[in-house]
Amino acid sequence: MNAMPSWNIHTAHVERILREEDASHLGIRDANAFLFGNVLPDVYVGYMVSPITKKIEYRETHLAEPGFIPSPDFMGFWRRFGIPSADGDGHVSDVVLGAWCHLMTDSVYNARTREFIGARGIPAGEETRVRKQGDFDLFGKTLDISLRLSVTDDLVRACSAFPQYSVAEPDVRGAVRVEDDIVEKNMSAHVSGSPSYSLLTPEFFSSTFDETHGLVVSYLRRYVAGEWAR
Repeated sequence: MNAMPSWNIHTAHVERILREEDASHLGIRDANAFLFGNVLPDVYVGYMVSPITKKIEYRETHLAEPGFIPSPDFMGFWRRFGIPSADGDGHVSDVVLGAWCHLMTDSVYNARTREFIGARGIPAGEETRVRKQGDFDLFGKTLDISLRLSVTDDLVRACSAFPQYSVAEPDVRGAVRVEDDIVEKNMSAHVSGSPSYSLLTPEFFSSTFDETHGLVVSYLRRYVAGEWAR
């Protein structure tokens, strides 16, 4: 499987948003649903949650062709599933907002990884993929996360109504269990300091983490400002 930001990284980005920003100014009304949206695109790909009631191809869940380092089309997702309807209240579901942020995060990390590898003439292939994935996993363990998901009636309804594809309640519950396990493992196996990475660097992860945060916040502010109203 392609190296993508893992759920501990996605969770850390959500926690930073909730810690440093006024969530209401970013259109976030339900932090629990927003966090779930930030892991939702991976639920039906088939490598994070098992068992699942169905499997959906990566090219559909992430709007990207699978490849060594794919490029999720986060604005394509927004145009199809996110822009508030003219007859609505001007808001979209927090699950939709979270899924949009997931695709933004994947897009930035993957773009910077492509640039890093290309600038150093590192060949694509299985060895590079394994080293890259190991670095992503290691970086994820350096992050302090504690936010937990809760299976609520509101979350189940929002997931059922997710406009790209409906998410069944058993799969919501399965994803919540996986996320809870990831948070537990991050707390018990936390990596302190600046580790030695196999392929990437501490500076790569620091700058990419900051860039991703800035991009997500800026796009959420544009959503609140109504820049994409029909």
